[in-house]
Amino acid sequence: MGKKLHLLALPVAAAALAALASPAQAATGYDRCQDGYYCMFSGLDGTGDIIQIQGDTPDLAALNMADRAKSDWNRTDSFIHLFSEANYDGCAAVTSPRDKGNFFSSFRDFFDSVRFNGPNGPSCLFTIKGGATDSHG
Repeated sequence: MGKKLHLLALPVAAAALAALASPAQAATGYDRCQDGYYCMFSGLDGTGDIIQIQGDTPDLAALNMADRAKSDWNRTDSFIHLFSEANYDGCAAVTSPRDKGNFFSSFRDFFDSVRFNGPNGPSCLFTIKGGATDSHG
């Protein structure tokens, strides 16, 4: 009876070892962005180079992302204000909390600084509501 228990335990132990030995699959696309961060990607649909930030960034050139971002994911509860120039200058668009997507075609390779929450700058596009321009549409 004891031998049967050992024989049954071996396949279970082998399966557990095989599961542990399997390499973890690396995150791809948007999934590379960690919760609590605002992420910008140099490619569409979360592809390409990534930066992850948690606070105001007056010059994206310092992170090699100035005029390079084509998509983003805001995994924070803050409104993210994206400015066309460094030091929060030029016009601005907004990515809402927890929103992600590809930038409007006119906003791709466009932004140079990022501010969490406010104040916002002048809108990059005229909006009927008169509010901030949504970066995704």
